[in-house]
Amino acid sequence: MRTLGPERLSALARGFALLGAGGGGTTTLLELMAAVSLDGPVVLHDVDDLDPSTPCVAVGFAGSTYLLGERVPGDDAFAPLLTAAERWTGVAAAAVCAMEGAGLNGLTPFLLARGHTLVDADLMGRALPGVDQLSLVVDAVPGVVLVADTGGGVMVLESSRGADVESLVRASVIRAGGAGAVLVAGFTVGDLADHAIRGTFARALALGDADVFGDDLPGARMLGAGRVSAVDAVPDDPFARSVELTGDDGALLRLVARSEFLAVTRDGQTIAASPDILVAIDSVSGDVLQVDAVTLARHVRVLALAAPEWWTDSPERLSHVVPGAYGLRDLEVER
Repeated sequence: MRTLGPERLSALARGFALLGAGGGGTTTLLELMAAVSLDGPVVLHDVDDLDPSTPCVAVGFAGSTYLLGERVPGDDAFAPLLTAAERWTGVAAAAVCAMEGAGLNGLTPFLLARGHTLVDADLMGRALPGVDQLSLVVDAVPGVVLVADTGGGVMVLESSRGADVESLVRASVIRAGGAGAVLVAGFTVGDLADHAIRGTFARALALGDADVFGDDLPGARMLGAGRVSAVDAVPDDPFARSVELTGDDGALLRLVARSEFLAVTRDGQTIAASPDILVAIDSVSGDVLQVDAVTLARHVRVLALAAPEWWTDSPERLSHVVPGAYGLRDLEVER
C-alpha cells in the first residue's frame, strides 16, 4: 500500500512510457486528465491488501492513440461502459486497475480512482497491441465481460474465444472513430492474484525515478547505441518496420517493430525479443521514443527491460507474445 499524489504523476508517466516498448501512446494527455481527477492523494493497494472477493474492473483506451489527442475523451469516458458492465453482471465494481500497464493506459485507472479502490495490477504488464492479449482473456477466466465504446453506445461481449474478443472489440473501436474506451469486468481482486501482472505501478515508479543515462535503471540491460542509418519495411508484412542502427562500436543493430519494438538483432543475431520490453531512448534528450519517432540520423540507446514473469511462467502464455505470434519468424530467443 502506498499513497500517490499529483506530484508523482510525472515519474509514474515516465515509467509507463518505458514499459511501452516504443508503443502505448505518449502520456501527456492522461497526465493532464489524471491531475484533474487527483485533487489530492489516493491510496494504491497491493492485491494482497484487499478482500479477494472484491469486484474489480480494468480500464483503458484502444485504437489509435494519436486520435485521442485530436478528440480528447471526457473525464467520464468510462461511465457508460461501467453502467453497462454493472447492469450485465449485476455487480457494482468496488476496485479498478489498468487494462494495460504501459503508455497512456497506465494512467487511466486514475479517472475512476475517486469512486473505486486503486489496485496495483494490470492485464498486460507492458504495451501490447491485441485485446486478445489481456491476461484474463489468455487464461480464459470464466465470466469476464468486455465493454467497448461504439461512438454513440456500447457493445457488451462475453466470450471465451480470444479471436472473438479481438475482432469484435476492434470493430467497436473502429465504429467509434478509430479510438475508444474499453472496460473489462466480471472478475475480482482474487482473480488478479493468479491471472494478472502485479506490481506494475510500483515498477513504473521505480523506473520513472531512475536516471535513464545512468546505470541504475532497474532491471535494464544495455543492448547498444548508435545512429539510425535506415528505416525499411519488412518483406511480406505491411505492418512491420526494420530500423537499422550503425552502432558506436561498429556493430549493426536492427530493431524490428510493429506498434511496439518486438526484437533486436546484433550483426544478424537476435539478442532480445518480446516479451522483453525493448526501449529506444534519444541519446541527447533522454526522451523515451515511440516506434515512429526513431527516424533517420537520430542517435539512440537501445535497452531491454525484463519481461513480466507472468508471460514467461508457461509456454502457453509465452506463445501469445513472442515475435512468432505476430507472424515474424526466426527472431525468438531461448528462455
